[in-house]
Amino acid sequence: MKRISLEELFASKAELSYGQQYQYITELIGEGKIKPLKASKTNGKKPALYREYWLLEQEKDRSSLEEELKYCLYPGISVDYYLAHLETYERERAWVLKLSDYLKTDKGKLKYPVSANERSFEIWGREKFLLREQGKAVLKHCGLAWDFLNVYGTSEPLAYYSHTRKTPQNIVILENKDTFYSMRRHLLGGNDTLLGMKVGTLIYGAGKGILKRFQDFDICVEPYMTDQENGIYYFGDLDYEGIGIYEYLAGLFKEDWEIVPFIRAYGRMLEKAEDMGTDRLPETKEKQNRKISGEFFRHFSGELADRMKAVVESGRYIPQEILNISDFSR
Repeated sequence: MKRISLEELFASKAELSYGQQYQYITELIGEGKIKPLKASKTNGKKPALYREYWLLEQEKDRSSLEEELKYCLYPGISVDYYLAHLETYERERAWVLKLSDYLKTDKGKLKYPVSANERSFEIWGREKFLLREQGKAVLKHCGLAWDFLNVYGTSEPLAYYSHTRKTPQNIVILENKDTFYSMRRHLLGGNDTLLGMKVGTLIYGAGKGILKRFQDFDICVEPYMTDQENGIYYFGDLDYEGIGIYEYLAGLFKEDWEIVPFIRAYGRMLEKAEDMGTDRLPETKEKQNRKISGEFFRHFSGELADRMKAVVESGRYIPQEILNISDFSR
């Protein structure tokens, strides 16, 4: 509410007598347009008027919006929320009408899954409306679930190298790009094994980036890579963060894919670290999340797991880069 003085209210009625001015003010109060601010005290005249008033906002006539909600929208759109919040409907009306028109004329297109941005443009003419603008709120207010629009999210595409498309095959996910390029060079050099294991495809995971990218695995890779008989292996730094990435990834997708550590690669990196002296290994970064479940170590023999744990628990770590192309023929 806005405050206004009695003098400001009188400004347009200066030619009137005080009695007429008094009547004008009382009419404004009676119509609910202003409300006396009693703390301002009266003007000392008879009849007295308060020196200041609150300007009251007038209720808009939104009856036409109610009629539109009840009788004009696509029947599948719930109008309960908007009927209880007509001011919100007034703000979002243009978007709701576009959605309603789409469902009336093109609902059949929802049979085909498309990306969120593509569907957003199809309905509202704005590709970012669903994910970055008011789209989610409008859907919620219309009582429609996200999956009603039959859309899928898209992440940055996976970077991978296919040495062969024959199936079944072994696929190795690598945390760091240097190891990805070294292993790729090895396979391009006429080899089809890495540390004695036959490998058909390398995937560059980009650290924690793999957690998002792998969610779209079945739609962003070639069909051969989704063969259920394929073996999927993970190889990253031997530190809390690298182990944590593996455990989270394996747990997140255990219903669809069994992802296991590339045991031979971890074994070789441990051998090299012990040969050079584990006390010469770099120290673990202080801010690393050290919460791991132990699922990673369960894939290794007891003796090998204990040696690996000893390194990690000592405050040291082994980077993938300890291995290079000379190690992969072993």
